[in-house]
Amino acid sequence: MSSGLKSLAPGFQGIFRKKGLLMADDKIEQYLIDLMLTYQEIEANLWYLDDREHGLEGVAILKADSLVVFRMVLMDAPKNNRLECFTKLLDLNARDLIHGAYALENDKIILIDTLEYDAMDYSEFRATLDAFSLAVTQHYPVLSKYRE
Repeated sequence: MSSGLKSLAPGFQGIFRKKGLLMADDKIEQYLIDLMLTYQEIEANLWYLDDREHGLEGVAILKADSLVVFRMVLMDAPKNNRLECFTKLLDLNARDLIHGAYALENDKIILIDTLEYDAMDYSEFRATLDAFSLAVTQHYPVLSKYRE
């Protein structure tokens, strides 16, 4: 299990994978089913995507009150060349990311996006996940040079 998942749901038990469902009680889960993504429901209102085929490994989706938070840990922040790396992240935020943003959390570089649950529709949900997948595919080769 990734450290990002541990920090989102400490002490969780009973992970199970949803398969073959046609309808879901929650629109987030229904969207995940409709997109045919591999995911686990960690606990109520917390889903973890582990879908290599769609470039969505390690994406956590949390429904908290009226917000839906998408979060993906990419890598540890570098100890060297930090200014160069953070400048690159800000540049990518400004010119390449349509949904979400790169952020620094507990010395980890993450992708994060927040949507309003009541206003969120299927297209917006999918666009966020597409943006995460595209960012990993296109930006990780650039950012990986800062890995130590």
